Amino acid sequence: MEQGFTVLGQKVSWAEFTGQVFALVVVWLAQRRSLWTWPVQLVSVTLLFVVYASAHLGGTAARQVVIALITLYGWWAWTRRRDPVFGVVVRKGTTRERLAVLGAFAVGTVAFALVLQATDASWAPWPDAAIFVGTVLAFTLQGLGLVEFWLVWLVVDAIGVPLQLQSGLYFSAAVYTVFAVLVIRGWIDWNREAKRSAARVAKPA
Repeated sequence: MEQGFTVLGQKVSWAEFTGQVFALVVVWLAQRRSLWTWPVQLVSVTLLFVVYASAHLGGTAARQVVIALITLYGWWAWTRRRDPVFGVVVRKGTTRERLAVLGAFAVGTVAFALVLQATDASWAPWPDAAIFVGTVLAFTLQGLGLVEFWLVWLVVDAIGVPLQLQSGLYFSAAVYTVFAVLVIRGWIDWNREAKRSAARVAKPA
């Protein structure tokens, strides 16, 4: 897993390269509401666990394990909520759901950062914790079909790019930048689909 190649003087392991490329594919698949989103995600998190554990980013490594568990849930949930004509049914979150997400992000970040500090599991516990919590929330909301998961991903990307650069994971930082572009496109597409779904529900029989 430590073997790899060099780009502009920077070493990129095959695990990092493959894991991040698969992560990009996951965003592309999620934008299209494809069930392949979830098995591809499982491959990605397995590889990236090795990468982040080697970089002494305990929070980011631990999130891969949690993502794997949420991925299994999302896979199951999407198979149950899939419309045979229109694909996975998506919707916008309610005000209460949005406030709950904000509260969970804040409280979860503080709590996990303190755990990382106490256990010396990360050299950057606060951004590491924020990425961990944000990722867990994003995948949970995605599994529920809530449009807001794309916005959570934007926050994760904004925190993740500088952290990856400081960790020497330059390829991963570049991938996070591409993520941001795909996330914005996904946000637009899912919003459009959520409006169509709401219109179909509201339409009288």
